[in-house]
Amino acid sequence: MPFYIEPEDIELSSRVYLRYNSAKMFLYRILSTLIFVTLLPLYFAVRVINGKYLYGWREKLGFVKKREPGKAIMLHGVSVGEIIALENLAKKIKETFPQYKIIITTGTQTGQEIAQKKYAEIADFITYFPFDVPFCVNSFLDKVHPSVILIAETEIWPNFANACHKRNIPLYTINGRISDSTYKIYKFLTPFFKSVFRNYAGILTQSEEDCQKFVAIGAPPDKTKVMKNLKFDIDKQSFSIPALLPSCPPALLIAGSTHSGEDEIILDAFSQLKKKYNDIKLLLAPRHLKRIEAVSELVKKTGLGFGLRSNGLDFEKNDIVILDTLGELSKMYAVCEFAFIGGSFNNTGGHNPLEAVIFNKPVVSGPSIHNFKDIYGVLGKTAAGKVVKNPQELTEYMDKLLSDKDFYTKACADCEAVFEDQRGAIQCVIEAIR
Repeated sequence: MPFYIEPEDIELSSRVYLRYNSAKMFLYRILSTLIFVTLLPLYFAVRVINGKYLYGWREKLGFVKKREPGKAIMLHGVSVGEIIALENLAKKIKETFPQYKIIITTGTQTGQEIAQKKYAEIADFITYFPFDVPFCVNSFLDKVHPSVILIAETEIWPNFANACHKRNIPLYTINGRISDSTYKIYKFLTPFFKSVFRNYAGILTQSEEDCQKFVAIGAPPDKTKVMKNLKFDIDKQSFSIPALLPSCPPALLIAGSTHSGEDEIILDAFSQLKKKYNDIKLLLAPRHLKRIEAVSELVKKTGLGFGLRSNGLDFEKNDIVILDTLGELSKMYAVCEFAFIGGSFNNTGGHNPLEAVIFNKPVVSGPSIHNFKDIYGVLGKTAAGKVVKNPQELTEYMDKLLSDKDFYTKACADCEAVFEDQRGAIQCVIEAIR
């Protein structure tokens, strides 16, 4: 006898499931509110004792400036990396949907500072994202009136998602990613996240692996798809090589955005390589210009000839030129062989390697790259980017790029291939909004 389910049974099961999920969300709302109210005084006290400014606390509590009701698309990036990644998308949204206002929110003070600078002529409203507590969220939504909300990367806020669903505001995760460590924690909470993701209009991820992770923790498969990585979706034609740069030597190495302690590492590696490759030159670019004098003293100790960029790009007399001018590093990458990206042999977390890769120049970094882990995750699958563990590995890898011409050619080709492969992220989001 064939197995048959009555339509009434399906409807009853759906109602039971919805009530079960509603009960879970209700319990979460109660618990999150109680915990928040209990810990808020302690949070204030700790920050005051530590001498930290309570940035954006009024806005995070929901006391934001009221925006006039009207069509608006809201983009949220918790901190600097996300806010920078959203810039080109925001410009495209403004161009594609001119009838909509642009709202930008952040979660950190540094993110807010960058947003105020970068989005001054793009956004119509910039503020902080609310604490994920019902009264904070509802106050925020009552005053900001977003029509569509796009949240970057891994920000999952259950109360916020539930409030958006109740108000029929389409909510998307874009450029979504989940680290391996986060995934292990979230996997235990799959039943809960399954309830949360029901409130989303869509989840757009950086990679197929991220897509599978979201689905595994409860995201609906029919609403979850790969969009690629926003950070790679750059118009390469907007980057041009200035006329002064072709005079640079063909075998130029760049150490970009170096921090204290890294100059010694790169100078030692370069000095070793110089004995083997006499024609190589180095452009050393400290991250902070106040360190120019200290870096100059370090370079003197190598015994190699050096000069300052402010006095010209004289590589005929000098083996090393220190970049002591502002705003020139990104265009200098256009004429190097390859680049070391600083901030990666300390706890800074690295700097953006795409500034060099966009010119088809391979990059190498130290182990501290947590600010750009997603980018290095893509580059590291090819020869376009390499993360080394220590100074010795750095010297060895630089030697490989200089000595193995076939490998170097592949590395340059991989840079171009990576950008080609990641193209289309912005358009994917535009189509979701459309």
